[in-house]
Amino acid sequence: MELILWRHAEAEDTAPDMARALTAKGHKQAEKMAAWLKPRLPSKTRILVSPSQRTQQTAAAMGLDFSTLEALAPGASVQEMIQAAGWPKADGAVLIVGHQPTLGIVAAYAMTGKAAYWSIKKGAIWWISSRARAGEEHTILRAALSPDLV
Repeated sequence: MELILWRHAEAEDTAPDMARALTAKGHKQAEKMAAWLKPRLPSKTRILVSPSQRTQQTAAAMGLDFSTLEALAPGASVQEMIQAAGWPKADGAVLIVGHQPTLGIVAAYAMTGKAAYWSIKKGAIWWISSRARAGEEHTILRAALSPDLV
């Protein structure tokens, strides 16, 4: 399974939280990351997105269809996100566009099996793979990339 975690790009510091839009810099971050990510996505990747405006705008930069899940909204639990993705047993690839701190905790859990507060920069992706080999699960960090490195 391929699990790609994409934190929304830079957003305005306004209220209400769910209506926060991307800044001009945020739009550029989303476009840069989408341009890198889109040609690398496996075919039939499921794209799951938080209902917040900033995540919707970040995901829209890909120009691909996606599903909006209330379970991925700010404050989502790690278990809700893991369950939505089907980690680590689902077939294929899942791209989740979401929020800190949940994305960082999911990355830590996927990599180590333990919840920890890892930081994912705004607009960045973490691409994690799970493979079964000789009856054992192997977890691989394939990429951790922020928009300023694209």
